[in-house]
Amino acid sequence: MPEPPSILTADLACLPLLAAALTAAEHGWPVIPLRPNGKRPAGHAEEYCPGNGRCADGHKTPEQRATTSPELIRAAWAHQPYNVGIATGPAGLLVIDLDPLKPEEPEGAPDGATSLAALCERTGQVLPNTYRVRTARGEHLYFTAPAGVRLKCSANRLGPHIDTRAWGGYVVAPGSTTPNGVYEVADDAPVAPLPEWLAALLTDTARSATVAPVQLRDGTRAARTALERECAVISAAAEGGPDGRNNTLYKSACKVARFVAWGDLPRHVAEQAIQGAGEATGLPPAECRTTIRSAMDWVIAHATPRIAA
Repeated sequence: MPEPPSILTADLACLPLLAAALTAAEHGWPVIPLRPNGKRPAGHAEEYCPGNGRCADGHKTPEQRATTSPELIRAAWAHQPYNVGIATGPAGLLVIDLDPLKPEEPEGAPDGATSLAALCERTGQVLPNTYRVRTARGEHLYFTAPAGVRLKCSANRLGPHIDTRAWGGYVVAPGSTTPNGVYEVADDAPVAPLPEWLAALLTDTARSATVAPVQLRDGTRAARTALERECAVISAAAEGGPDGRNNTLYKSACKVARFVAWGDLPRHVAEQAIQGAGEATGLPPAECRTTIRSAMDWVIAHATPRIAA
């Protein structure tokens, strides 16, 4: 059997990425090759599986093909300058992915970092120092997944633009490059265990689909009318996707927040009613709280004075 290509025969463009793959493997994190300059796995799809090699006993997903074997890694990266993916589940990792706003989103809407800060403030929690990677457009926070719990990936569950990667997913490793930029280590601290309060939010599957807004007794008539109207708008968005429901929640919270800023409506009354309407659409409670808090904070800080009659 011929020897696998050595590091000496690899194309020079492959060497930094090969080093990145080997570094990840040294951490005990199984890696997969990603398309050069891309984020998609380089392996074949199931419908094109040749049924030989590592797939001799059936098609292997990228997660199943992930490896820490230096020999297999050198053989793969000797051929092309693949980007590096880390299979988070087999690596025992839970990675929080903080994304930026989308171009079509309203000004002042929370990005991933803002949403996470708001979540920590609302829950009275502080994130431990941990290994961080600056991505092409955001940041990855690495945590050790709790033992005995098979956490899966999530999208926006902790708040707007906060995704998590665990079993069934992967992250782009530092050292990789995409058209949007370079992935690089921002903090080389040891990977911290996932805080219990975050693990609870990611494993709590309960949903309050029938929560009704509170009875409104505080605030001026105009403020109460506005709050009731916007709660109805939020409830009507129940059939849309999570992103659409969240955007509706944010816009409606902004409209009500001006009455809070003017002193016409107690903030806790507004937040409780909007929270109930948001949860009734199926949005996670933590996501609702984060979105509402961000809307209230922004509008109260920037509200213009009421125009006198």
